[in-house]
Amino acid sequence: MANNNIGSKRLVVGAGYGMRDWLAQRVTAILMAVYTIVLLVLFLTSSESSYVAWSGIFAMQWFKLLTFAVIIALLYHVWVGMRDVWMDYVTHSVVLRLLFQVATIVWLIACAGYAAQILWRV
Repeated sequence: MANNNIGSKRLVVGAGYGMRDWLAQRVTAILMAVYTIVLLVLFLTSSESSYVAWSGIFAMQWFKLLTFAVIIALLYHVWVGMRDVWMDYVTHSVVLRLLFQVATIVWLIACAGYAAQILWRV
């Protein structure tokens, strides 16, 4: 029976979401890096750096959508990281860990709503 737990047929237990979350962290990080480069190019190629110029950049619909997609990616990136922190370091109480996770979710949803309000106000 002990030989069944070695090799390619090894019984792996656990939540099974590690690879998906690892990949999500990398994809969201790449999206945020690309957005940063786009923002830097727009800033460096702009003739002026006034409020009018910045609001003109953010007034374009494609840039609003890209910015909101990056905000959602950032919020998911934060969620995966904070969930791992809560699971790794709040081990003495499941109720406390759940409370922290729910508070994190509520905070991130509030941040998404506030970001949408700011973006579509411009």
